[in-house]
Amino acid sequence: MKYIAHIRQKDGRIQTVRDHLQEVKESCEHYGGKIGVGHLAGLAGWLHDLGKNTNEFKTYIQGAVANPDAPSRRGSVDHSTAGGKLLFDRYHHSSSIHDKVAAEWIGNCIISHHQGLRDFIDPELNSPFFKRVSKDLEEFEQTVSEFFENVPQHELDQYFSEAKKELEHYLGLIKQHKLPSIAASLLMKYIFSCLIDADRTNTRQFEEDEEPEQPLDSHSFFKRSYDALTNMLETLENDSDSEEPINRLRREMSRQCEAFALRPSGIYTLSIPTGGGKTLASLRYALKHAMTFNKDRIIYIVPYTTIIEQNAAEIRGILQEDDMILEHHSNVIEGEDELENEDYDVHQKKIKLARDTWDRPIVFTTMVQFLNTFYAKGTRNVRRLHQLSNSVIIFDEVQSVPVKCISLFNAALNFLHIMGDSSLLLCTATQPALDFVKHKLHFSDQAEIIENMDEVGKSFKRVEVVNRTTTLGWRAEELADFVQEQMEEVNSLLVILNTKMAVRKLFDQLTQREGLGEGGARLFHLSTNMCAAHRKDVLSELKQALEANERVICVSTQLIEAGVNISFECVVRSLSGLDSIAQAAGRCNRHGKDKLRYVYIIKSADENLSRLPEIQIGREQTERILNEFEQNPQRFDYDLLSASAMKAYFEYYYHNIKEEMDYPVSKLEKNLFELLSANKDYYGAYKKKWGKNPEILSRPSIATAEQYFEVISNKATSVLVPYNDEAKELILAFNGELGSWELGGLLRKLQPYVVNIYDYELKKLEKNGDLYPLLHGHVLALRETAYSGQFGVGSEGEGEWSMAMI
Repeated sequence: MKYIAHIRQKDGRIQTVRDHLQEVKESCEHYGGKIGVGHLAGLAGWLHDLGKNTNEFKTYIQGAVANPDAPSRRGSVDHSTAGGKLLFDRYHHSSSIHDKVAAEWIGNCIISHHQGLRDFIDPELNSPFFKRVSKDLEEFEQTVSEFFENVPQHELDQYFSEAKKELEHYLGLIKQHKLPSIAASLLMKYIFSCLIDADRTNTRQFEEDEEPEQPLDSHSFFKRSYDALTNMLETLENDSDSEEPINRLRREMSRQCEAFALRPSGIYTLSIPTGGGKTLASLRYALKHAMTFNKDRIIYIVPYTTIIEQNAAEIRGILQEDDMILEHHSNVIEGEDELENEDYDVHQKKIKLARDTWDRPIVFTTMVQFLNTFYAKGTRNVRRLHQLSNSVIIFDEVQSVPVKCISLFNAALNFLHIMGDSSLLLCTATQPALDFVKHKLHFSDQAEIIENMDEVGKSFKRVEVVNRTTTLGWRAEELADFVQEQMEEVNSLLVILNTKMAVRKLFDQLTQREGLGEGGARLFHLSTNMCAAHRKDVLSELKQALEANERVICVSTQLIEAGVNISFECVVRSLSGLDSIAQAAGRCNRHGKDKLRYVYIIKSADENLSRLPEIQIGREQTERILNEFEQNPQRFDYDLLSASAMKAYFEYYYHNIKEEMDYPVSKLEKNLFELLSANKDYYGAYKKKWGKNPEILSRPSIATAEQYFEVISNKATSVLVPYNDEAKELILAFNGELGSWELGGLLRKLQPYVVNIYDYELKKLEKNGDLYPLLHGHVLALRETAYSGQFGVGSEGEGEWSMAMI
């Protein structure tokens, strides 16, 4: 009998369970084989839909297709348990620890492939995994018998034996490198990623009647890209100002990056000072390293959505192959994972099939998306995890990792290097002390690429930092007075404040001042209430004004600090972390046009940091550095932005928040790092409750950890905004009938027209009738009257730090 995996909607063609399992197995072997877990991943693919070999599922899927207007409830027939149960029943009785663990890991991947990995031990001290694989299943014997009619039993046994060898090897690596046991959970997630991507891709190809896609020729692309970059760098060397001291130093650091690329894969740092040509230097390293060590892709991880488009545009302009470069910002569609448990619905399938899979040689994404790939719930994000292996991964402004995620971030990087065969480059002028913390990053020997960092820092010194903070802080009126005073001495000035509300207050004050605003200096406003396309246009106009030597004042949140190649004659920065102040200083006299310019630190009285605890803690530790500098400037080489000052700042900062770095969850009185590791508390409590050890060896509470994980504390909703005519046309296009690839293309085109809105801000917009739903309520759009051409979305809420990172 032919059992059915899928029925194609447009023509009724059947994909058999046998064909689907075999094809997914082969893809899993390919994905897993990149890091030596081809059999572990292949085993998951081979058995994941074993439960579709039943008359019950056959009746269910035929009925769903025959009655699309009254489908059966999706998930009403359990088809994902059987494969995990087969593994558990067949191999878990063994006396071998590795047999048991392999059965548990792969079994969990199989039973979880529609919802996300299960807990081995949950907060109620039960085992959802064991309960699932030990349940009685109708037609189970028939299901297994059908499988073994096509696959000899000894063939499965031999395959499992090979998978067990892979597991033994990786558990040995974890022990050898003294990694915490969270590394084992991440390896399981990697295998799960292979299964999810292989299953979803095979399903899409069948639904769309497509032939399997030919893999992209990344290596030829990297060679062409390297040649294009080399030609551009040679052109720069012939520029009239190429012999300026800073330009000579930039070239030297770029050459050091290329030479360093010949070193083996590892975790390295690139501490080029702000304005030192970090983007091109890191690209030079990445291309050379990818060619030398046969890497599959180059992935840029940036802290803010606001700088993806700029960095990507710069690299697109050099490489001239747009189709090979992917930008992945935030998710336009909310609640995608929940769709998997709803009724059989064509619109929902299209949404799921439209997700990005990071299948390009160069990918730009955010820190939020990177961390979600490892730790977020469900299947949408983890699907991409295997794409991070055998890659060159560049972290831009790595100091921006949220405090609570530091240990999880370090665990992910250690996994990718030691087990994923990736090279990781941490780029910033203000390197955080990630080897100072408890769960530290395992840097490679001689990790810093740039030689003689102290001398380089002195050569790049272009500003003097002046402390003008006061106990009470500066109100908008006082700060506007100070700006007006400075504008008598300079032609351009940048003010960076910590919240959108403070920015708006100062901007309003400046518009009222004589000699400023209309008829005087041009005023610019920037915040994440503006969509990416809007910010891009404002930055472009701002740069043109600066290049034309017009009188300019820009008032911005911190989004302008990182990755924006722009220079002002004076910068005023509201008190925050010393690393942020250093980034702000990088926007002053950026190209060394003047011998020395001034950066003033003030404290704004208009900022409410109650929603921004990380900035508040950073502000306090910076105040400590400022006080120590005043008492003993020699300790910090007479420079508030010296490497010694930055090191002291991060050590103070991390010591102050050491209890927060493992992602504590107050409701559980536990932290996520431990839940994903040995999970000793739950394991001990389980034994006490039941009077015996758990029936399984694995302990992590994976589903619980994922349930509580979010990179930022305040959840935001992605809203489409009608910024310009193109945005309006794209939003209207949602009203038509779209195929999955059309929908995917539309969502990518809409990325620049998204603003992320906090819940409390969203309620204000909903109350005013400023939002309306699209795509059956899965997408929200903003009405034209609620979007300002100057300020963006009409909200003055706080929360800039978190919002910028989504």
